[in-house]
Amino acid sequence: MATASARHILVKDKVLAEKLKQQLDKGADFAKLAKKHSTCPSGKRGGDLGEFRRGQMVKAFDDVVFKKDVLKIHGPVKTRFGFHLIQTIYRS
Repeated sequence: MATASARHILVKDKVLAEKLKQQLDKGADFAKLAKKHSTCPSGKRGGDLGEFRRGQMVKAFDDVVFKKDVLKIHGPVKTRFGFHLIQTIYRS
């Protein structure tokens, strides 16, 4: 079974997600932005979700983590929770 580790920033607003993505693309600190802006409890840990298996997250999130480039920041990705900026740390 495939596993991965990822971190994310979850916000309610797509415009804010896009602004945060621009900051990240310019070298902003992911963990600091997650702590400041993320509405997910993982924000307190810099957005770190730890390790999880394929299928444990909603499909749109899973698709990014298990199919897109590792270490690149992807998003905004819309789910029922809001808009995510996602960075896959590793997967196996």
